[in-house]
Amino acid sequence: MNRIGFLFCMIPLAALAAGPQVTIYNGGFASVKEERTLNLSAGIAEVRVTDMSRQLEPDSVMLRELSPEPFGVKILEQSFVNDPLTEGLLLYQMEGKEVRFEEKREDGTVKEHLGKVIRSGYIPGGGAEQPIIEEGGAVRFSLPGQPVFEGIDPNAFLKPSLVWQLAAKKAGECPVEVAYITAGMTWEATYNVVAPAEGQDEFDISGWISLRNSTGKDFQDADIKLIAGDVQKVQNQMMRKAGRGAALMMVADFSEAMPQERAFDEFHLYTLPRPVWVRNNELKQVEFLRATGVKGIRYYVYNPLVGFRYYGGINQDPDYGQTESKKVGVRIEIANSETNGLGVPLPKGKLRLYRTDDVDGRREFTGENEIDHLPKNEKLKLEMGSAFDLVGERKRTDFAVDSTAQTMDETIEIKLRNRKEKDAVEIRVIEPLYRCANWKITAESLPHVKFDSHTAEFRVPVPADGETVLTYTVHYWW
Repeated sequence: MNRIGFLFCMIPLAALAAGPQVTIYNGGFASVKEERTLNLSAGIAEVRVTDMSRQLEPDSVMLRELSPEPFGVKILEQSFVNDPLTEGLLLYQMEGKEVRFEEKREDGTVKEHLGKVIRSGYIPGGGAEQPIIEEGGAVRFSLPGQPVFEGIDPNAFLKPSLVWQLAAKKAGECPVEVAYITAGMTWEATYNVVAPAEGQDEFDISGWISLRNSTGKDFQDADIKLIAGDVQKVQNQMMRKAGRGAALMMVADFSEAMPQERAFDEFHLYTLPRPVWVRNNELKQVEFLRATGVKGIRYYVYNPLVGFRYYGGINQDPDYGQTESKKVGVRIEIANSETNGLGVPLPKGKLRLYRTDDVDGRREFTGENEIDHLPKNEKLKLEMGSAFDLVGERKRTDFAVDSTAQTMDETIEIKLRNRKEKDAVEIRVIEPLYRCANWKITAESLPHVKFDSHTAEFRVPVPADGETVLTYTVHYWW
């Protein structure tokens, strides 16, 4: 980080104009466009633009004149001062000089010390070391008390600032737009899906946009745009490690006006309907989606060999594919279409599922998951944990290899138990056929569907408080 010392001449400052425009990306950064007014002199002069983001990327700064009569402004030199005035910095600038210290004693009295600052202990850009103070010929490795300074230079940097050497063809007040990229701004979508009581299939869905600001700067009355999509960005390691700080939850006032969505390049862009004041270290939320009566289906899946697949070649290991997994997964599938009450691009984010209790009508939290960006007219598929009352067991009952004929035969038995007292269920059993490129199911207790080139799916009905046994034999050849 660059550090600019105190300047002992008056430096023109850039005055703020209209509220900033902030476009926030999923990747944890934002592009900012602010209107400022520069007080220019003809020729070359130094101008300071203050109150910038602490995580600004200096090489991304662009300056654009807004005056109908151009001033011919050019940036000859730029420095980014990201080390605003603090006690440590001021003490650092007093190295080699005497400073007055006040020591507060336990009895409430104050003792004054006058010491020469040999080393302040402050390291520009971050970090600290032991200070060294010389007092009355003695040297100590600590501050003798609270330093007291006689005054602050009026040109001291109190906030992160850009300092420009500007060339202008004429003097006057020139309106400009300052644009830059900054880390420390993120947004994400969160969804609440309220499932109906048992036996129904209509869902209520709401979506919220959550904005987080840890730039070190407030953005007052900002026009906010949100880019949904995976925008390529080279991440700075230091930027990634920047802390978020404490989050202050602020929920936007309710209004019927919702963010407007439109396609933009290869992404989707959401524009908030009104200017927003996004304070530093604040979490602000705005509702962007509300839909009721959305139809969906809930089903059960037993996929104990998740992660197993055909990797090529021939697998003759008789123990390959053995599993102890008994969990039956719960999935929800919703069509993201206009005919189903949705039909809007859904940005990636966290989704929480609630189910309505058919006894008292209250909504109870039943699980959460994350969804990726979902275009319209695609299906929203949610994995929402495991069913408590459903159990599966898979075992191999026969396996034979005929090396002469170059064939293998394998028989699998899958037991599915339903401990629900009143409700029969259907469980979708997913079986990867991973031993060889060529396969055929030669015997089965229930019909299968060829899901893809190496996966079979069985739909198994299981009665209430009962059990169903699925068996099949697969023949491989090469």
